[in-house]
Formats: sequence, C-alpha cells, structure tokens
Amino acid sequence: MQNAVSGFSKLSKEEKINWIANRYFSTPSAAITLLKNYWNTDANVQKLHDDFIENTITNFYLPLGVAPNFIINGKEVTIPMAIEESSVVAAAAKSAKFWSTRGGFKATVLNTEKIGQVHFIYTGDSKKLEQFFAHVKPQLFSNTETITKNMRQRGGGILNIELRNQTDKLPGYFQLHATFDTQDSMGANFINSCLEQFAKTFKQEALHFDSFSEAEKNIEIVMSILSNYVPNCIVRAEVSCKVEELAEKKIENPQEFAEKFVRAIQIAQVEPFRAVTHNKGIMNGIDAVVLATGNDFRAIEAGIHAYAARDGQYRSLSSAKIENGIFSFWIEIPLALGTVGGLTSLHPLVKFSLTMLENPSAKELMQIVAVAGLAQNFAALRSLTTTGIQEGHMKMHLNNILNQLDATTHERDLVRDHFKENVVSHAAVVSFIENLRNVR
Repeated sequence: MQNAVSGFSKLSKEEKINWIANRYFSTPSAAITLLKNYWNTDANVQKLHDDFIENTITNFYLPLGVAPNFIINGKEVTIPMAIEESSVVAAAAKSAKFWSTRGGFKATVLNTEKIGQVHFIYTGDSKKLEQFFAHVKPQLFSNTETITKNMRQRGGGILNIELRNQTDKLPGYFQLHATFDTQDSMGANFINSCLEQFAKTFKQEALHFDSFSEAEKNIEIVMSILSNYVPNCIVRAEVSCKVEELAEKKIENPQEFAEKFVRAIQIAQVEPFRAVTHNKGIMNGIDAVVLATGNDFRAIEAGIHAYAARDGQYRSLSSAKIENGIFSFWIEIPLALGTVGGLTSLHPLVKFSLTMLENPSAKELMQIVAVAGLAQNFAALRSLTTTGIQEGHMKMHLNNILNQLDATTHERDLVRDHFKENVVSHAAVVSFIENLRNVR
C-alpha cells in the first residue's frame, strides 16, 4: 500500500502533474503531454479555468453544439447544448424543425419559489416552541436585511418562514422552512447565507426566551442548507396540433402514430423501469442546455427526479393526450436556474451561450430548458414508436466507432455508403473495416 501524499494542494500545477505522471503512468512524459495538450492556449483563460475548482491539472472538454429552428412562444431560438452523447443535438434540431411548422413550442413559468431549511433538534414542549417562533419570526427577517437588500431591490427576497414539526419522522426534529424569490440568480449562496443567519438568531434568541426552561433553551442546530427540490418552481412546455398534421415521411398514419405515442407515455407513467429511461432521454436535452449556460445540472437532476416520484412512484415527466382531434404533448418540471452569478459571468463559453440566447432572464431560460427536454422526448418517442431507436442512434454513433478504428477518409466513405442500407452495430462496422483492410 502506497503512502498518502502530504500537502498535495500546496503543490504547483506542474508539480501535481509530475507527481501523478510519475506515480501512475509507465510513460510519464506521454501523460504530461496529454494533459498539457488540453490546456487553453490563452494563459488568462486557462488561469480562469484553473480557479474554478481545486487541484486543477487540465481541462476536460465536452462538445458544444447548437440546435436551431426552435420556435418558443413565437420567437426563433437557437439552443446551445454541451453534451458528449451522439444523436442528442441532432434529435433536438429535428424536433425543432418538425414543430416549427406546426405552431412551435409554448412555454409558461408557473412559479419561481425556492426553498431552504434550518434543521434543528428541540426536545421540549412544542407549544412553547411555537410561541417562541411567533416571537422571533420578525427578527429573522430584520436580522437578514443586510443580506437581502440587493435582492429586495431587484424584486426578490425572503417570501415566508414556517416552523415545521417533523417529530413523527425523527424524535425532536423540527425545521425552519423558508421560501425565497431569487429573481435571475440561482440563489444558492444567497439562500444559504440567509439560512445561517436564521439559525444564529434562532439559537441566540432562544437563550433569552423566558417561557423556555434551561434545557429547552439549548436548541441544537444540525444544519442550514437550501433544498434542490423545488416543487413550486415549475415551468410548463407544450406542443399541440391537429392529429392529421402529424403526418410526415415516417408517419404515414398520423392517428395510429398519435395513439401509439400516447400509449408509450402511459406505459412510462405506470412502469418505473420504463419511466427511468424515458426521463433520462428528457434529461439529455435539459442537462445539455443547463451545462452550456453554466447552471448546476446535478441539482437540476436531483430535483427533477424527486419530482417524478412525488406521489410515491417514479413516473414519466411528460404527458400526452388526443382530445377532439387535437394531439397535445407537454411537460411540467421544477427548474431552479440562474442567468447571473456563478459561472454565468465567468466562463467564456457560458457567456457565449447566453448571448446567443439573447441574454434571457431566469424565467426565459427555464422555458428554453423545458422546451429542450420536451423536444428530446418527442424525438425519442417518435423513433421508438416508428422505426425504432437504434436506426438513428447507431448511424450517429458511427463516427465514434470509426474514430476508435482510426479509419481513413476513404474507409469512412465506404463505410457510410455501405451502412445506408444495412443495420449499424459495432461488430458489423469492425467486420466491414477488417474486410476492407484484408483485401488490400
């Protein structure tokens, strides 16, 4: 067993790289060259990237693509997408073009409430705690005024603070459950700063509350933290058209297609094994835009999947129906996004993406992200209920296979021509390339 390294964080970037290369690689020079090949050639940009996280040794690139032709609430939008999975951007663009001639996407923000909680333990008389909360609540607001000043000037701030008794779940467990409006920022730092001040005020004031016994005054603050589950920060995106207008090259019978499409979603509503994959496809679109615009895709993922299971069973995030000859397809999801603060003002490509989106507000970005998720879901379900998912996906994946095989330009042309009429699989491509090379 090797000894742990001491003081690694204090080493320079060069020293860290040399340590890793010499410790883990048989050819240290090749490892060092690889890492340095991914450094940004602009030293200032590289320094900016180095400062995003700790112990930076290089950059890990993802492709940034665009899906054009989206019509959202009557406005044309080109959506940036940062993702490594083949066919995602193409699928989004195809859906955008399909719906651009059928009325486009409609999107509405239903609410923007965000949540934070102070979790604490109190083992005394709950009636006394309720009296204390009523007494201290105004002070919780007043003691955070310096924190909330700028947010209040922009129209946001603390919306409400509640005392919640959770002792049926855990002995002595209570919460200060607070709601916030953070306007165009995601608001994590703002919310957490408010919560920590709540906790400080709550604990200090308890020491001077006359109705408490000495034991009751000793409230144990466990933690103060925002929640990434935001069931009241909801956006809806939808498309609809007459059933007969769904007709296209691969949809010869639009009524049959619409019914099969609705049935596919019904299956994802009742079968969790299908729902997880169904929603993963939605997240292909959502995560790609969230990442491209400098938002926290892990938080978004956690919150959305919790929302999908809010009634106790994990279900489809999207819905569809046929009513009076109209096909409707929609999604309602929680999205806590920001267009100011964090990486939005630091990362050059995030700034590029937001500029391309014409500098949207947080609400507008919520609409764009929801539309990207819905578009992705439509593309997946259209493939699944017509030609099957693999036809388009494997043709898009063909480039990755050819890159793995170091195919020449001539070989690539022959492969693409061959697989226009044949099923693409990794084994089939390898076999075809090997046969080409053996002939030579």
